Amino acid sequence: MTTAHRAPASRPGSRPPAVIAHRGASEDAPEHTLAAYRKAIEDGADALECDVRLTADGHLVCVHDRRVNRTSNGRGAVSSLELADLAALDFGSWKGRATDAEAPDTETTDPGDPADTAVLTLERLLELVVDADRRVELAIETKHPTRWAGLVEARLLALLGRFGLDRPPPGEPPAVRVMSFSARSLHRIRAEAPALPAVYLMQFLSPRLRDGRLPPGVDIAGPSIRIVRSHPGYVARLHRAGHQVHVWTVNEPEDVELCLRLGVDAVITNRPKAVLTQVGRR
Repeated sequence: MTTAHRAPASRPGSRPPAVIAHRGASEDAPEHTLAAYRKAIEDGADALECDVRLTADGHLVCVHDRRVNRTSNGRGAVSSLELADLAALDFGSWKGRATDAEAPDTETTDPGDPADTAVLTLERLLELVVDADRRVELAIETKHPTRWAGLVEARLLALLGRFGLDRPPPGEPPAVRVMSFSARSLHRIRAEAPALPAVYLMQFLSPRLRDGRLPPGVDIAGPSIRIVRSHPGYVARLHRAGHQVHVWTVNEPEDVELCLRLGVDAVITNRPKAVLTQVGRR
């Protein structure tokens, strides 16, 4: 891929957007695995994005789908499985080999380090971030609806508190933001941890939000790239309303260029290394 030059942004003096690794460097390594997040840190990503779900025995794990069928060699809902059940599964060998998303190929000639493709707990991901040799932020998405409802947010805040990430030190910006398509989830987070930024994710643009407003207490908009392509003026309306704009999932060079022209604040991508190169930061 050739390096693209940055187009003029819509806001004078705006900087290139932050680059957030979507489920890690998930184009190069299996999503939500330790290997994917290590690669994203190596590639220079500003932040790591992850989805969290609660297991039957109360552990937060980084799994996108409600069921493990697509990304492991097992079957079943995350919420009905215990951590030990998930730890017995392979979350990596399907990458780049399976033709059926519901039936990943479990045979591999190069198993590598099992820890790199085992189920990833949020606790282990937090350890990785805290031990990094530079500042790496986290964008944590809570998945709803779920049978555990508000217990997800309660466990998340308790875990962040253990690592001292539920509130930033004086004079420093927060290292963690919480994202969700559920306004109720974000309300729970803001009620208990008002210092944590909240990102309201949007797959489609609701008529009631077209003027740039967001749910109460939310300060960052998370529109899909589909919204930004169809309604590019929406970014400016959000900025005029005082909100940041974090766009997902931005993989194609022309979409990166569009986000640059519009002056978005962050792009969430499966390809952090390529995007960093395109925005002139490598």
